[in-house]
Amino acid sequence: MAETLFEKIIARKIPARIAYEDDDYIVIHDIQPQAPVHLLVITKKVIPTLNDLTPDDAALVGGMFLVARKVMQDLGHTDYRTVFNCGPGAQQTIMHLHLHVLAGRPFNWPPG
Repeated sequence: MAETLFEKIIARKIPARIAYEDDDYIVIHDIQPQAPVHLLVITKKVIPTLNDLTPDDAALVGGMFLVARKVMQDLGHTDYRTVFNCGPGAQQTIMHLHLHVLAGRPFNWPPG
């Protein structure tokens, strides 16, 4: 399988605005933000979609929310939206698991 954009960012082959990084995750600013703050929490382990998760991935995926909370607290946000897109029909354009974290404006329900 070809290397994804996120794998290239993790490997520092292409630049990105990094908000946070540890051994398991990297958090970057989305280059096409849909809100004043739009971050992507990305697993360093390559998992294409939510449909590819195994029970062994539960802690890794749960940790994505803890990382999102930490980064948003560091940025001074307590109100934010988290979104996973799963597959092309749900507008997942990069087949590498990532969590969208949006803040800085009011959100409506149902979403778009």
